[in-house]
Amino acid sequence: MGEIKLGLYSITYGGVWYRGGALTIEQVIERARRFGYQGVEIDGKRPHGNPLDMPTERCRGLRRIAEDQGIEIYAVAANNDFSSPVPEHRESQLLYLRELIRMTAELGANLLRVFLAWPGVTLLPEGGGRYDIAKAIWRAEHADFTPEQTWAWCRQGLTEAARWAGEYGVTLALQNHKPVIEGYADVLRMVREVASPSLKVCFDARLEHEMDEAAVEGAVYEIGPLQVLWHYGGEYDLGLEGIVVTGDEKALGEAKGLLAVGYRGYAGFELCHPLPLIDGQAPGLDFVDKNAVLAAEYMRSIIREAKSCLSIPSLT
Repeated sequence: MGEIKLGLYSITYGGVWYRGGALTIEQVIERARRFGYQGVEIDGKRPHGNPLDMPTERCRGLRRIAEDQGIEIYAVAANNDFSSPVPEHRESQLLYLRELIRMTAELGANLLRVFLAWPGVTLLPEGGGRYDIAKAIWRAEHADFTPEQTWAWCRQGLTEAARWAGEYGVTLALQNHKPVIEGYADVLRMVREVASPSLKVCFDARLEHEMDEAAVEGAVYEIGPLQVLWHYGGEYDLGLEGIVVTGDEKALGEAKGLLAVGYRGYAGFELCHPLPLIDGQAPGLDFVDKNAVLAAEYMRSIIREAKSCLSIPSLT
C-alpha cells in the first residue's frame, strides 16, 4: 500500500484572495509545522519563489530553515505558458523554467509542477485578483491558430524543459489544468509524446468536472506510477457531523486509487480562488488559517477512510 503525506502549497498565503499581505516563505513553513503538514510546495512567482529572488544561498538557507522545523520542501510550482504564438514569449518562458529547475534542485526538492498554458492572474490595486482578464487575453491571442498548432508549441517547450530537468535530477509534474489540456487523458498524451523520464503527472480530481469518485479512482489506476503529485483545495468548516467541504474534491476516490497503486508522495492543499465575501469584504488571514487547519484534518480523515476501504479482513 502507498503512503500519502500532507503538503501545504504556499499560494494559499500569497496575499491575493484574502485581506492582508502575503506571508513570507519562512512564515508558511512555520504554519505548515504548526498545522500538522509534513511539507511545503513553494509557488514559483513573487512574493514567494520567483527565481530572480532565489539565488543559491537563499535556496540553501530556506532548505536549512525547513529541515530545522522537520518540514520537507517537496516541490516548486511553475506558472508557465508554452502556448504563445509569439516566439519571444515562449523563449522567455523557457528561461523561466530553466531557472525554476535550478531553484528546485537547490531547495532540495525533486518536483516542479508545470502547466502547458497558464493564462495568469491580474492583481488589483485595491487588493484581490481576477482571472477573467488574463483568460480573455489568452483567447484573443490564440484565436487565429488551431488547437493542433498550440499543442505543438507546448510540446516543443515541454520537451526542452524536460531535458534540462533531467540534467538537474528534477522531475516535471504536468497538471491536468486548462487551457490546452481538457483532462487527464491529454496529460497522458503529452507525456507519451515528450517521452522523457523527467516528465510525469500531477493529477487533481477537482479539475475533472464530469467525473464521479469511481471514475477518479479509475483514472488514478490508469495514470499509475506516472503520478508524482496531487493537489486538492476546497473550503472547509465545522458542522454537526464533522468537517463540511465546499467544493468538488472527490478526494476519497483519488486517495483510494493512489494507495492501491503504491503512490508515495504528497497531497498538497491550496486555497487559490475567489473567496466568499464577509460583510462585503474579502475574508482575512484568520479565514485562511482556519481552512489550512481543517484541510489537513480533512485529508487525514480521507486517508484513514481510504485505507479502511482497501483493507482486507482476516479470514479467521
